[in-house]
Amino acid sequence: QVQLVESGGGLVQAGGSLRLSCAASGRTFSSYGMGWFRQAPGKEREFVAAISWSGGRTPYADSVKGRFTISRDNTKNTVYLQMNSLKPEDTAVYYCAAGARLATTVALTTHSSYDYWGQGTQVTVSS
Repeated sequence: QVQLVESGGGLVQAGGSLRLSCAASGRTFSSYGMGWFRQAPGKEREFVAAISWSGGRTPYADSVKGRFTISRDNTKNTVYLQMNSLKPEDTAVYYCAAGARLATTVALTTHSSYDYWGQGTQVTVSS
């Protein structure tokens, strides 16, 4: 069992930055692929970014490529999402997710690949 707790959301002006954190419980964090997804009001949950269990693969959604960076610190059981040049369309609830040994781009970008989800953190970008 893995428990995920997101933090770092908030209200920011367009062009600003936020860093989301996702702290995971358990001793096998390093064997999990980690992903960030988001869901805006009235829309389906969508993939944002992910990092493979080895850290060697980091796919991004086209809408955030070049602005967001995902990273992980296995010593702290934490995955981060650095979000720069934020836009109003980035406004959503952001969810962290974990899936055992996720390594391929298809697996990392697919919602159903993940076994565990956090409760979400709200990000609001004002224009």
